[in-house]
Amino acid sequence: MRKIVLTFGLIAGAMMSAMMLISFQFHDQIGFGKEGYIVGYTSMVLAFLMVFVGVKSYRDNVAGGSVTFGRAFKVGVMITAIASTCYVATWQVVYYKFMPDFLDKYAAYSLDKAKKSGATDVQIAEKNKQMAEFKEMYKNPLVNIAFTFLEPLPVGLLFTLTAAGVLSRKRRTEAV
Repeated sequence: MRKIVLTFGLIAGAMMSAMMLISFQFHDQIGFGKEGYIVGYTSMVLAFLMVFVGVKSYRDNVAGGSVTFGRAFKVGVMITAIASTCYVATWQVVYYKFMPDFLDKYAAYSLDKAKKSGATDVQIAEKNKQMAEFKEMYKNPLVNIAFTFLEPLPVGLLFTLTAAGVLSRKRRTEAV
């Protein structure tokens, strides 16, 4: 199981990390809007297809053609954890070495979006205060890591649940 989990977890993690490294170079063109979400989450969906492939490989090559939902879920969660860890590690390097102004740009985007949506001066001031508090909180590497895990983890868990449900099979017992 370890080899399958590591192999498919690292493949998925490499896919997400590579896409992050490519897309961050075009961040100013992609922006924070829905285009950024589309690029980011599409790469996660493609990468987390490795959960399905990994669980299927485990079922077919290790578990003798059948696997319980629980075991399939466990394999999928471990693949998701490894892939998500790769994603988080890559973000830490990108954020601290290449994009230390990321939150300044995000705060400016959020405030501009609020102004364009017709927010009052009080609402804009509140949004500015929230962004300043978030920026201060995000300086803590543990908080930064925790927030970053929240990006790929739900996608990976959705793929894990789906793969476990679709691929789980109970062993057939032969009647005597």
